[in-house]
Amino acid sequence: MNDIKGINRFFLLATAPLFGLLIALAFSGPKISWTSEPDRIASSPHAIDQTFEAISTGLEQAEETAKYTVSSIRQTAELYHKTTNTMTTIVKTAANTASKPEIIYNKRITAKLGAPKETVKSDRIIIELYKVNPGNYKGYAMKVKLKSPEAMKMTLGGDKLGGSETTKQAVSRYGAVAGINAGGFADSKGKRYPLSTTVMNGKYLNGFEPSYKDLFFVGMNKNGKLIGGKFHDKEQLDKLEPSFGASFVPILLKDGQKTTIPAKWQTTPLRAPRTVIGNYKDDQLIILVIDGYDEKGNSGATLEELQDKLYKMGVVNAYNLDGGGSSSLVLNGKVINNPSDGQLRPVPTHFLFFK
Repeated sequence: MNDIKGINRFFLLATAPLFGLLIALAFSGPKISWTSEPDRIASSPHAIDQTFEAISTGLEQAEETAKYTVSSIRQTAELYHKTTNTMTTIVKTAANTASKPEIIYNKRITAKLGAPKETVKSDRIIIELYKVNPGNYKGYAMKVKLKSPEAMKMTLGGDKLGGSETTKQAVSRYGAVAGINAGGFADSKGKRYPLSTTVMNGKYLNGFEPSYKDLFFVGMNKNGKLIGGKFHDKEQLDKLEPSFGASFVPILLKDGQKTTIPAKWQTTPLRAPRTVIGNYKDDQLIILVIDGYDEKGNSGATLEELQDKLYKMGVVNAYNLDGGGSSSLVLNGKVINNPSDGQLRPVPTHFLFFK
């Protein structure tokens, strides 16, 4: 509608000279007086000739002016289209130039991951699945670009506190395209509760619990950015406007630097199936899900190995989620990893991704 109004204004301005000339002729040209008296007309043939000559001259001038005006309109229209095309080209060039750093940075990321095994693209999300096999362990890396904050959310097992379900069940129930297990948990009286501070839809499920020992909180804010760390008072976390998040141990990378892995978690267990979530400096997410055949410490990856891997990949922040038999990765309705329990374990919290 705005384009139509713009074009109407353009042609109104372009034809203004023609209308102005016609109005000028109407007011300044010779006046024609017609009379019904035959003898008066017959007695002044010279006056009639002059009148018609003036009319003819006026029409010729009007015709020349019209030709000039039409030519001016055509030239102005051509200039308008050229200017529009030029501006469109400038806008496209500027957009391409602005996106080049992002494209170059993304190529650097993918160069360290190899060729994607599977890709999902929509107007809200881009997911790329890669195999990870440095020799000491095997697993998968899932790179996620959130185009909309609504493309990721955290869910509770059965949508109730104390409930649990497998990641595949959560993915299926919510119609998600992908999902991973999230925070740790504690069992009590046959129910499975999220560990420590847990946020859903911007609200604290069991109130805020200050970080203690090696626990941390990790989640997403209202703008779809990864947030996490240790928070000793509620105001610290509130400033980050968490939309959802869960808790576990330990932090692997913070602001691009390796953190000290607590001695307990270096050996208990030494190796294990793992789930890790992190982010790059452009806010893309990276998720590692590592396979292992049991939880006895003889298979899977060490936290130090994953820390080194993520650091070399250029990841800025990285958080170790619940692992062992809880580690799970579902994409396009399929269980991608090999759960150490032989099947997926029901857990209380999941991070889901939506097309």
